[in-house]
Amino acid sequence: MTTRRSFIKRSGTAAIGALVLPTMGCSAPSPAFGVQLYSFRDALAKDAIKTLEGIAGLGIKKIESARSDKGLYYGLRPEQMGKVCADLGMQLISGHVHLDDTFENTMEQAAASGQEYVICSSLPTNGQHVDNYKSVAEAFNKAGEACKKMGLKFGYHNHEYEFESDKGTVLYDILMDETVPELVHMELDLGWVIVAKKDPLHYFEKYPGRFPLWHLKDMNLANNESTEFGKGALDIKKMMQYQKQSGVDHIFIEQEEYASTPMESMQHNMDFLKQL
Repeated sequence: MTTRRSFIKRSGTAAIGALVLPTMGCSAPSPAFGVQLYSFRDALAKDAIKTLEGIAGLGIKKIESARSDKGLYYGLRPEQMGKVCADLGMQLISGHVHLDDTFENTMEQAAASGQEYVICSSLPTNGQHVDNYKSVAEAFNKAGEACKKMGLKFGYHNHEYEFESDKGTVLYDILMDETVPELVHMELDLGWVIVAKKDPLHYFEKYPGRFPLWHLKDMNLANNESTEFGKGALDIKKMMQYQKQSGVDHIFIEQEEYASTPMESMQHNMDFLKQL
């Protein structure tokens, strides 16, 4: 089975060069939910437009793309991707990319598509130690400056390994402390946080307003695989009560493994959210 982590590991990334909690009764207004398109990776590779039509039919309003073997937009041109989404009543908000030696072209494509965010999908260098994470934070700040000049916003999406510790410090906290909030916008993947045995609410309290994007992902902790909402360990109802605290503007559903098909699983997830 191809998972997002194994895909990223196979595709690789080039090394960087220059480069108090709110009361539980207070809930934020219901957002328009989006989807990370990696959830539909196989179907998109076969027919991107038909798959986007199916996604729109589920009531999805926001789209986050992901780099694939067919480019950043599954074989579609950047302008075409933005237009197809708009014609279907969806907004292309963000895209997962690599911070590598093609990043300038990545920014150009993102600007042409009309999207707002460019999100680095995984740590661009190896090294689970403090010094590497400080170097990565510096590279993120530079990437954020470059994106800002092009009218884009740069961000980072976590997995579980960033929550390991070195010298008594949680490595993810280095990224939070060493990056400029106005330049580096964090997309918190709630599923990977709980896999790392951390609590998203801790981060909403420690770094309020720092997470304009979420990946809403339920996880089966028996095998550390994603699952349909309500079947895993993530307390989704509780998470939704902390939208304001976190600063979230865009919530993208992501599911990598399925009980049946991606479309059926996503329909289940949307039905679950409607009942909250």
